[in-house]
Amino acid sequence: MSVKYSISQKGNPSKPEEPKKWYANAKASGEVTFKELSKEISQGSTTVSDTDAMAVLNDLNKLLARHLSGGEIVRFGDFGSFQVSVKSEGAETEEKFHASLIKKAKINFRPGSDLKDMLLTLKYTKAE
Repeated sequence: MSVKYSISQKGNPSKPEEPKKWYANAKASGEVTFKELSKEISQGSTTVSDTDAMAVLNDLNKLLARHLSGGEIVRFGDFGSFQVSVKSEGAETEEKFHASLIKKAKINFRPGSDLKDMLLTLKYTKAE
């Protein structure tokens, strides 16, 4: 298996006079649903049904949202960790900063060692 990619030409916005260069863009080759994952989990176990696995994954999703919205880092052992980060406008002084200057939040995922190692061994194929 390999990760498919396409290429596109892009310029440097801060240096528009420089020639454009070609860059790779990862292309998804499909997707896996929650239900499909639960079936795969159950196939690897003699005691867990796909319904049981689905229930656990649904609860995991709810708990992840609850803990992240409370500002906690959620660590999934060797899988990795999730944490909320924010982007804001700047204030001239610390006293002038207020929460309404926060414009965007996103969830950062930091992979564990197994996933990081997988990235080192990826193979690539140009998408057609």
